[in-house]
Amino acid sequence: MTTTEPPDQRRDDPQPGGVGGTVAEPAAQQATQNEGLAGGPPAAAAQPPRQGDADEANGARESFASIVAETLGLAPGSSRRRRAVTLLVMLSIAFMAVFRDTLTGYLMIKPSVGRENDSNAEYEANKVPFTVSVRPEEAEPEAWAMVLDRALTPEEKQKLVAVENDRSGAFSYLKKLGGRPLATKATLENAPERYKDQLASSNLGGYADVFQMNVMSTRSTAVTINGWQVTDVICRKSTGHTIVHLPQQGGAAYEGLQLHIPPLVDEPVLTDEIEGQGESYFSTHVIEVGGGQPSGNYKVQAIAPPGQSCQWGIKVHYTDSYQTTRWVQLKEGNGKPLRIRTDSIPADARQEWVFIVQPWRLCDTSGLRKCIT
Repeated sequence: MTTTEPPDQRRDDPQPGGVGGTVAEPAAQQATQNEGLAGGPPAAAAQPPRQGDADEANGARESFASIVAETLGLAPGSSRRRRAVTLLVMLSIAFMAVFRDTLTGYLMIKPSVGRENDSNAEYEANKVPFTVSVRPEEAEPEAWAMVLDRALTPEEKQKLVAVENDRSGAFSYLKKLGGRPLATKATLENAPERYKDQLASSNLGGYADVFQMNVMSTRSTAVTINGWQVTDVICRKSTGHTIVHLPQQGGAAYEGLQLHIPPLVDEPVLTDEIEGQGESYFSTHVIEVGGGQPSGNYKVQAIAPPGQSCQWGIKVHYTDSYQTTRWVQLKEGNGKPLRIRTDSIPADARQEWVFIVQPWRLCDTSGLRKCIT
């Protein structure tokens, strides 16, 4: 019959390699089991570096170097030094190709600037040296005569006394009626005797037709005018019909230039009350314009022969910074020769009136008793 042992008397058979009858297991396996029991992920085992990665990097560099070497025309296996020298040469050539225009422009700056300066100088030299404009003097002179081509009506004469009853009012009113003003010529007390002798020996008018002359230049360098000639004088009988005078006690001096038509020797002369009065203007003065200087403005008193109305032109002599020296005929803005009109007192006026200041009245010169008050 078969018998069984009681439970407390059963023993397991011992296993080899155990300690105290237990079975020995590897530490890694035990740790894995413990982590599995704890519910954590299994630990990754450390792996040694791969030698193949470094080999691949070195191979890529060698391949790029080979490509560059082949591009530059180097044989495979060329030394690094040769490759470096070739690369520097090729970079220098590329630099020159890229910046060629810049370098060329830099090297050509001086010749280009020289050509530009020459071109500017040629353009400047070909510009009109100066322009001249002429207009009648607008200001009222100290003493004057007004010339009209018709007779004054009774109403106009009465208005000159009752309404425009002072010198400025009468001057403006007569200009509105078409009068041409003439100024008493300058008294040149300090003029040289040779000039005074000319004035005394000639039948010259006592009134001057005054105009303003403006000279200007757009050149960037100076232009000097140092001579003047009156040209193409044409005179005819004055058409004046009536003269109205405003006399002045004593002589009068004016600033500017004075000349007769046709001119006397040394004219135009300086009329200013300074040293050199009555001397030839261009013997001691010049007219300088251009180079940023302001325009020149001159008051000119032109004296026509008595009873004559004249037209004339001007030729001036100039010098510029380009060594150009010549005479030139002055022209108007339209290119035609400049013509200046100069009137004088008519020799056979039908009416001649004079203002008496104290008291203000207008009198007929043929008989001072015939006055309008």
